[in-house]
Amino acid sequence: MNDEQSAAPARHHAGALDIRSVIAGLIGCYGIVLTVMGLVSDSAADRVKTGDVNANLWAGLGMIAAAALFALWAYLRPLGRAPAPGDADRD
Repeated sequence: MNDEQSAAPARHHAGALDIRSVIAGLIGCYGIVLTVMGLVSDSAADRVKTGDVNANLWAGLGMIAAAALFALWAYLRPLGRAPAPGDADRD
């Protein structure tokens, strides 16, 4: 038996196709846009509408934090499928 056969079978990872990565990317993009808009186009009229709160800035920062949590979750607990029992027998 050689080293390749005696090693534990490798798991297949979803990587970029993991739905958590896609969600993190989309929420992160929207969060960046909202944060920039909150920093750049903050007017007194907008603050009156929101009760003197910069809603774009805080929503953007919250979305960036949520995206970071999704990305961290995908990194720490990657999805994978264990090889089927018949996969080890195939050459």
